[in-house]
Amino acid sequence: MIKKTISIDMDGVLADIQRHYLSHYFEETGIRINENDIVGLKEADCLPDQTAVLRYLHTPGFFRSIPVAQDAQDVVKELQNYYEIFVVSAAMEFPNSLLEKREWLQEYFPFISWKNIVFCGNKGIIDTDFLIDDHLKNLDSFSGKGLMFNTFHNVNEHRFERLKNWTDAHRFFVADLQNKRFN
Repeated sequence: MIKKTISIDMDGVLADIQRHYLSHYFEETGIRINENDIVGLKEADCLPDQTAVLRYLHTPGFFRSIPVAQDAQDVVKELQNYYEIFVVSAAMEFPNSLLEKREWLQEYFPFISWKNIVFCGNKGIIDTDFLIDDHLKNLDSFSGKGLMFNTFHNVNEHRFERLKNWTDAHRFFVADLQNKRFN
């Protein structure tokens, strides 16, 4: 039996970049920003210092220290029993992130083979059945079924089916498996 394929983005999907931005900003400034205060803002505009996000993305160690999204490890590990999983990151935008992202994946998702990790510039080249991503630009260029992973900067977007969190992603793929059995 050939398994369906799922591509999963890293930052904002497997990794909780929202929490990481806010934590870095607090460490840098002493100013604590509530997660609710940035809902609906663009990623680049989510902090009062408009240069902070881009600065963090270019800071050595930033990508290596992002916290894992809640339930991501357990759900992805289970989905691997039924789907072929690929981690896909547009890492070329921040070339210093390549090694850090690879090390991060080895630590938190050691069950994903290096053969199933794709660092690219444009996710439009990805040819899987599903793509879970938090950015419209990646979903727009994807030819399979795009699934928008909920995060602060995409709450006002409605063009793709939304996964609220990893529990919701689990429900979606369990339903997909059940539909496959009955079709």
